[in-house]
Amino acid sequence: MASLTRAVTRLAATGRQAVRSIATTTPASGHGDDVMEKWPADKFDNHFINYLNRPEIDGWEVRKALTELHDYDVIPDPKVVEAGLRACRRVNDFALAVRFLEAIKIKCGNQKNRDSIYGYIVKQVEPTLKELGIDTPEQLGYGEPEFFVPQPEYWWEKKWYKDYGYDKQPNFQY
Repeated sequence: MASLTRAVTRLAATGRQAVRSIATTTPASGHGDDVMEKWPADKFDNHFINYLNRPEIDGWEVRKALTELHDYDVIPDPKVVEAGLRACRRVNDFALAVRFLEAIKIKCGNQKNRDSIYGYIVKQVEPTLKELGIDTPEQLGYGEPEFFVPQPEYWWEKKWYKDYGYDKQPNFQY
């Protein structure tokens, strides 16, 4: 730092304009190994549970926590899901609670995993859902597209027509 100060002083003395230096490294914070992804599962879960269970939490903080949780490559434990749903209810954000459940379903991956893992999570948090008056996306009808209109001029998988009953309509060809 002292050499930088001398260089700036020398440049000022010669009449040239000093150029501000740009830091290319970040200062060491002392938490280099404290990456949440490396935490044990119980510490990771407790971090989010404690954060979401704070009584003074507001809507922005709930969204921040749920976004951060979604960014990690994990499917949250049912205890964390319950804490998230309770936080959504505490700030009276029904839409966020439903979106949180949708995000969990998407994170489960393919249909086989969705049936087993997402089904398990919903089964575990069902008492909390009933207590808080929150419906699952499937109960609200969000499990299937509302206005699905197959258009032959675009690429569609043939099974989609059958899945949504369009193959049973008279004079329908695909």
